Amino acid sequence: MRPVDLVRRARRIWFIVGATALAVFLAACGSTVPNHNPTGDAAPPGILPGQVVTEQGKAAVNLYLITFVIAVVVFVIVEGLLIIIALRFRRKKGDDVLPNQVHGNNKLEFLWTLVPAITVTALFVAALITLTQTTEAKSPDPAVTVNVTGFQWQWTFAYPEYVDAKGQPISLTGAGSQGPEMVLPVNQPIRFRVTGQDVIHSFYVPQFFYKKDAIPGRINEFDLNITDPGTYGGQCAEFCGLGHSTMYFTVRAVTRPEFDQWIQDQQAKANATAAPAPSGAASLTIKAVSVTAAFDQKTLSAPANTPLTVNFTNSDTTVQHNFAIKGANPDGSDWYGMPFAPPGASETYQAPALKAGTYQFFCQIHPNMQGTLTVGS
Repeated sequence: MRPVDLVRRARRIWFIVGATALAVFLAACGSTVPNHNPTGDAAPPGILPGQVVTEQGKAAVNLYLITFVIAVVVFVIVEGLLIIIALRFRRKKGDDVLPNQVHGNNKLEFLWTLVPAITVTALFVAALITLTQTTEAKSPDPAVTVNVTGFQWQWTFAYPEYVDAKGQPISLTGAGSQGPEMVLPVNQPIRFRVTGQDVIHSFYVPQFFYKKDAIPGRINEFDLNITDPGTYGGQCAEFCGLGHSTMYFTVRAVTRPEFDQWIQDQQAKANATAAPAPSGAASLTIKAVSVTAAFDQKTLSAPANTPLTVNFTNSDTTVQHNFAIKGANPDGSDWYGMPFAPPGASETYQAPALKAGTYQFFCQIHPNMQGTLTVGS
């Protein structure tokens, strides 16, 4: 091959290597993180799907970017040298004599030992600083503390600093793909205390760029400072059973006055007097025994076209339960008894009047807990 052809081939290969490295670099810089939105709508106006919205997450992103740039530089240098060596020193026609052999080069060996040592040390220091800023750093006086409890297959968010008239902390639990909504103030340190109730779960909000395991019998604490108002989807990031794929939740970040108003609304809702049972309502009594043993009754009966008062007791001492009826609402959707009954507590639900027929009742959190409700004429 003529020298000019060799030069052209080398340039072409260098162009391909450089273009590939540039494409990978731009893809990494412009990548987005998933943003689960339980309503199915697009991300709120002004909030980009790939935007990191916590101070701690932004520090981690910067470390990722530095590491990636160094990796690209190393890749280009190493692969480029291999290509040059393969082309420059390949065997040509007529090369029947072994070229002079050179063994060892102290300067080169010192250089390729020193440069990686400096690079790895710099990355170690940068990672240590970032971990100190994100994982270990905790505010001496967090603005809000949230106790996060994961269980099969949902979340409970409790605010221990804000209680109702009974002295119980404001608490929210959701079920299904909608999940519960956690409301937090922006630009203030938030303390998360994460634990699990049954198996290992993982509290993960992609746009927080942070994940923490929820382990039974252990409380993992960390602080985050949310910088941008908006609604951000979260999910369990540790496979935890059949319902793992629907273990969603939502975080809504608002200003401090909006957060204070939301707390007042939640306290008022918790303190509100329950509506009296409709006149002539039929009464059902049922207990939740456990996730495995389900309800204490597999069959129930009720009169048709009559409102129902459901006296529900959660005898399970480990997790929350409730009572729901499939297709019981006038529009054909499922009816859910709310709020969820905490372990060992009781709730009274007002269910709508049902037409004659057979219905399935179940626990909204644990759909495997089922029974049959027969409504007579």
